[in-house]
Amino acid sequence: MSSIKVIGSGKLKGEIKIQGSKNAALPIIAATVLNKGVTILRNCPRILDVFHMINVLKELGCITNWEGSTLIVDTTTITSTKVSESSVQKMRSSILFLGALLGRNQEVSIAYPGGCSIGKRPIDYHLDSIKSMNVSQEFLGEDKSIIYCHTDKVMGSDIFLKFPSVGATQNVILTAVLAEGVTRIFNAAREPEVFELCNFLVSAGARICGKGTAFIEVEGVNRLHDVDYRLSPDRIVAGTYMAAVAAAGGEVILLDAPTRQIESVIRVLDKIGCSIKTTDEYMRISCNRRPLPYDMLKTQPYPGFPTDMQSQLMSVLCLANGKSTIVEEIFESRFQNVNELKKMGAMIAETENKAIVSGVMHLEGAQVIAHDLRAGAALVIAAVAAQGETIIREATSIERGYEDICRDFNSLGANVRYCSNNIL
Repeated sequence: MSSIKVIGSGKLKGEIKIQGSKNAALPIIAATVLNKGVTILRNCPRILDVFHMINVLKELGCITNWEGSTLIVDTTTITSTKVSESSVQKMRSSILFLGALLGRNQEVSIAYPGGCSIGKRPIDYHLDSIKSMNVSQEFLGEDKSIIYCHTDKVMGSDIFLKFPSVGATQNVILTAVLAEGVTRIFNAAREPEVFELCNFLVSAGARICGKGTAFIEVEGVNRLHDVDYRLSPDRIVAGTYMAAVAAAGGEVILLDAPTRQIESVIRVLDKIGCSIKTTDEYMRISCNRRPLPYDMLKTQPYPGFPTDMQSQLMSVLCLANGKSTIVEEIFESRFQNVNELKKMGAMIAETENKAIVSGVMHLEGAQVIAHDLRAGAALVIAAVAAQGETIIREATSIERGYEDICRDFNSLGANVRYCSNNIL
């Protein structure tokens, strides 16, 4: 398990290009299964979660190849409809092969998914929705942890989601693309990654209306065709480096920042004292003062403030000139960073889904643990802004969503490097 060593180095300065979107890439990689041919995905991030999805494709009999940041997937032949338990347990997004394989082969065998330890995240919404599309479900194994879904024909249906789950919305779309009839999704998730999945599928021949809204209609087609598609930049990666400037100070230019997708983040950072300028080509963010506190920050489904940015903003608010309140309304285990930040001198009081953060003048370097992907990135932010040396253990989780967080921070003047635990 790798670690990251950070020497607090003051203000950040420079420019950085934002990588392709993780949360868009993963469902689209699963969606390639629906096409009996070749898909070209440009600007695809080379991160652990993408590599895990590629391994699942290979298990199914597909062929993949990288050319720089372009991923080429040949799904002409599918030799298996079973996703191994070991693959599924590595990451939650593998559950998206449930809908994709059902859509193409009318059957799938898959285990309950794994991934970050940020909450229960049950897949009841996925299963209940797909069941109404003429799909039978069986639960196999001694602990009933293997889901076997099958049908003689996927049928369009009206789906009413109790909660606008991103994964459930995507799985229903994947199941419905090649189904017979029309599927209508009510209370669909509006996240940019759902919009982009729809864009990709439409470019491959799918018929989808209402993308980006809470009502999505999918009219089944007989087949999809080959497509060459470019993924959008990663909104959470962009938000992470914006938060780093807010915490450490300085001035940074973000190239290819998806400005419209992170308007809620921009509003919060503007309110705490950052200066942000956007153009069609770049975003410039600067902060030359101690952050202001934020009265009440609540995570919400899009277009609200994203739960994937909550940990990073907590690191910023630890240094604010006053008291802030954070309410986590999406996942119940998003506050695992609280104890780690306290090791660095942060003052945080936590009760259930609420954290009250009393800003301190500075943080001190310490040995901390990255409990999940975004928490790990948030600890790098805190460490860059802190005084002294910080060791972030179990940092491999950060590689699930960031191509090279050390490279990126170093390009902005920080002192951040990977190292193995045995040389610390």
